[in-house]
Amino acid sequence: MKRSKPLKIQSCTLGGPEPLFILGPCVIESEAFLWRIARKLKRIAVDTGIQFVFKASYDKANRTSIKSFRGPGIEAGCALLAAVGEEMGVPVTTDVHSTADAEVAAKYIDILQIPAFLCRQTDLIVAAAATGRVVNVKKGQFLAPWDLVNIAEKIESAGNTRYFFTERGVSFGYNNLVADMRSLYWIREAGYRVVFDATHSVQRPGGAGGSTSGDGILAPVLARAAVAAGCDGVFIETHENPARALSDGPNQIPVAKLPGILRTLRKLHEAVR
Repeated sequence: MKRSKPLKIQSCTLGGPEPLFILGPCVIESEAFLWRIARKLKRIAVDTGIQFVFKASYDKANRTSIKSFRGPGIEAGCALLAAVGEEMGVPVTTDVHSTADAEVAAKYIDILQIPAFLCRQTDLIVAAAATGRVVNVKKGQFLAPWDLVNIAEKIESAGNTRYFFTERGVSFGYNNLVADMRSLYWIREAGYRVVFDATHSVQRPGGAGGSTSGDGILAPVLARAAVAAGCDGVFIETHENPARALSDGPNQIPVAKLPGILRTLRKLHEAVR
């Protein structure tokens, strides 16, 4: 198996002796909300001894319904994320949806995330890579693990080797996803760094008619399996009260349950490595 070199992202390392966690709410619901949850996650990180990247979306551009909440917008959202990251002393990430978004977000954000539905959009991928920021491409539900070589070539064509991929399940019939743990092995075998998205992998896209449903209770189960399979990090969306979240509530893990989950995942990672 090829081994990719550890990727340094400010104070964090992906692919090193410690797992990297990407934690945060689905969307920026308000400034006060974002600061409150960021400070809670920082305390949890210190208590559990984990390294983490803070995440949140400034615009949920792929919501099921036209009536769905989307967020504060790119300039305000990214500036707020940058301020949070500076105060917490952690890298920040958010998803970008266009070449123009990539240019703006790169002024503030450490890791530019390419959404799964846009993972084949060449111009977007190249634009994100050309900023020089770390790029995280979420593998589309329609892609095989070995198809990622084409995306890697697009990123590297812009002179950027600071990237990784995130596995988030594959389509399994209608309104359902399934996580194939073999994918994590194959992606790492190809020499790429890989993160497992535990919360989006339990989505039921459009499963509630006008919104997405999901099985958040299964996210910790899949996270444990992914760490045992050898992933480099875990992506977990979390909320103070998922039942009241403005986006993807059914998939998110309550903040109060995170400490125990993170300690378990860290111990598993240590045992596997």
